[in-house]
Amino acid sequence: MSHSYSLDKFCSDVIENHPFDEIEIGDNASISRTVTVEDLRMFAAATGDANPNMLDPEFADSSIYREVIAHGMWSGAMLVNLLGSELPGLGTILVDQNLRYLRPIMVGDTVTFKITVERKYERTKHVLFDAEVILESGQRAVTGTLEVLAPPNKISRKKLCVPKATLSTHTERFQAFVATAEGMDPVSTAVIHPCDEESLKGAVFAAEIGLINPILIGPGDRIRQLAQSLGLNIEPYRIVDTPYSQESARIGVELARKGEAHALMKGSLHTDEMMSAVVNRTTGLRTARRISHVFRMDVRAYGKPLLITDAAINIYPDLMTKADIVQNVIELAHVLGLPDPKVAILSAVETINPKIQSTIDAAALCKMADRGQIKGGTLDGPLAFDNAVSLDAAKTKGIKSAVAGLADILVVPDLESGNMVAKQLEYLAGAVPAGIVLGAKVPIILTSRADNAETRMASCVLAVRIANANKQK
Repeated sequence: MSHSYSLDKFCSDVIENHPFDEIEIGDNASISRTVTVEDLRMFAAATGDANPNMLDPEFADSSIYREVIAHGMWSGAMLVNLLGSELPGLGTILVDQNLRYLRPIMVGDTVTFKITVERKYERTKHVLFDAEVILESGQRAVTGTLEVLAPPNKISRKKLCVPKATLSTHTERFQAFVATAEGMDPVSTAVIHPCDEESLKGAVFAAEIGLINPILIGPGDRIRQLAQSLGLNIEPYRIVDTPYSQESARIGVELARKGEAHALMKGSLHTDEMMSAVVNRTTGLRTARRISHVFRMDVRAYGKPLLITDAAINIYPDLMTKADIVQNVIELAHVLGLPDPKVAILSAVETINPKIQSTIDAAALCKMADRGQIKGGTLDGPLAFDNAVSLDAAKTKGIKSAVAGLADILVVPDLESGNMVAKQLEYLAGAVPAGIVLGAKVPIILTSRADNAETRMASCVLAVRIANANKQK
């Protein structure tokens, strides 16, 4: 009597193999899979085979099949996977394979990989399998045989669950975000003290793709020498010569007050040096609204961008400061195309505890939104981080909320927690970051001195979209 086995199941605690004496003619194993672009990229990354027929839709359009196809050996690898994982399983050694590739497998095809025991060789303990890859139409894409040395003994052990892997599409996500500013007018931007490689490159690259018209403010000779060493052409851009960073910040703010610059961009100076000029009560760029910072984090694992505030300006904000922080970020969300953003007010717990001030503030902020003191978003809090971004975590804790598990905005209790959350997402989760300061008379592109040119360019996109939205108003 033959048996059928399938890999389409949850990872169990214990896995057993099927030694030679247990295997019968006709035994089979199978797995079904819908082919994705990610599968093909993963295979290319593992093998180093960058055949454009398998990766580049534009190139593939001129090929015989007119679209991207799966590499033949990807199908072979999936068949071998059945041998080592299911039948015979643990201890199997592949000794021979003979496969014919009859039809292409396209991205989006649902295919079934199947192996069936055809013959057993008692002397060598070899097993010959008939192998096939079957399209959803019933047609065979691959046929052939696989021969293995089957394990002689029964093996039972805890199963090692292979983690799901995804290739980073960091560059693609960055490019997609930059594309959201296409067709918008570039913003005249005072770039404050761009005296290191990344800050100057960020400004120049942003200018070259039409995001900003930079005014470079700092020691002129130093900036020109740096540009020359980096191979950057800064001849088209205005340079305002200043002797030191504090003066650069003062001049930049002055240009914004005069209307010559419609955004500021931090260069290689310290944040407090630039912000001191911005918040100056007589010569700065204050408005009636409290100034605050927002990180936009495009986190692949979450499925949509997160806005995190405030992680750079207000150290320990009180309730009314938090109200301005929330209103600032809601208005940014509107600019980014979210008419009713879901705002999670974070704390360490999801219940109100008088010993934890952030839970009291969260409850008050939600009530302020109910009474119209905060407008334009749906607020809930206190919520712990897991409840804010995970529907499963919220369900487990019995939280019924329009925000829990679906947050667009995370309002953190203080600068320390916000900064750590943002940096963890950037450095451990591969987020595409961008940073902007809101609440001043012009948007302020504010990034860490450790941030690269790409992060600075992404931050310019925020400024462009804000400035163009303000112009439309």
